Amino acid sequence: MFDKENMRIRYLRTLEKIRSFLLAKKSREFLIFLFFVFVSFCFWLLQVLNDDYETEFSIPLRMKNVPENVVLTSDFPEELKIGVKDRGTVLVNYLLGQTLYPIIIDFEDYADKGNQIRIPSQVLNKRIVSQLNQSTKLSTIKPDTLELIYTRGQAKKVPVRLRGEVKAERQYYISDIIFSPDSVMVYAPKEILDTITAAYTEALYIEQMADTTRRRIGLMPVKGARFTPSYDDITFLVDMYSEKMVEVPVQGINFPDDKVLRTFPSKIHVTFQIGLSQFKSVTENDFKVVVDYLKLSEEKNDKCKPVLIQSPLNVNHVRVSPQEIDYIIEQKVNFND
Repeated sequence: MFDKENMRIRYLRTLEKIRSFLLAKKSREFLIFLFFVFVSFCFWLLQVLNDDYETEFSIPLRMKNVPENVVLTSDFPEELKIGVKDRGTVLVNYLLGQTLYPIIIDFEDYADKGNQIRIPSQVLNKRIVSQLNQSTKLSTIKPDTLELIYTRGQAKKVPVRLRGEVKAERQYYISDIIFSPDSVMVYAPKEILDTITAAYTEALYIEQMADTTRRRIGLMPVKGARFTPSYDDITFLVDMYSEKMVEVPVQGINFPDDKVLRTFPSKIHVTFQIGLSQFKSVTENDFKVVVDYLKLSEEKNDKCKPVLIQSPLNVNHVRVSPQEIDYIIEQKVNFND
């Protein structure tokens, strides 16, 4: 436990030391000096604040009486920046004391003026000046004109499209791009809505991507339109290339009914690049290699060139080997003759 008597003695001794310090001659002189410095500062401040200055304030901006079926498709600022000029004492009062009330825009006052409304600075000027002192001069309003674009329930769903360029690192490729959501609602007046066919993301550029990547990207704004939501979560699926080879039989096309093609070899090698995740899903049945009788008749060579006419969309760098093969055309035997 604390010794109350000792605490009291220490407290009284501390007070005595402070009293002795303040009553000392040097201390009195220092305090008098500080007093005159403070008085001088007050006179200087009053003189400075008596001059005219320009500064900028913010006034909240609000809109009321917006019907439930109305969607504002243009950006409505939350505040106005105003430039004012007056004596410093008045400006300090704005900063520390006088509150500037929000400027209220009543939607009903403009409801019959179409779906694109412009509120000029003259209207804003009157509402702002009414709150200022008579000596205060209003010099600027930003923005000086309010533009409102709205629609009454007119909307449609449009697909999301990526703007920019995304590249995978060497030996990798982007196997798929997933948009979430894949489409968004766009609200706009009919004349603007009819021109919008897709919602495009902000420009995105990524290089040397080597792993699955997710990004949240904002949608490019369109004047007079509003997208809901205004962003999209995009996933880039990245896979590694692997090389695979299959043996595909050579087929003849456009041959007469009484003729048949024999090739040597009967199958050729098809080599291609495929992602590891899809390596087993691609087989020789996904390819088609042919020899066209019409071209054989035109060229009349000892060898023919097999042509790959069918391959899956998810393969790259497809090659056939050999590029020329031996062949014979046999006459079909009709055992009924």
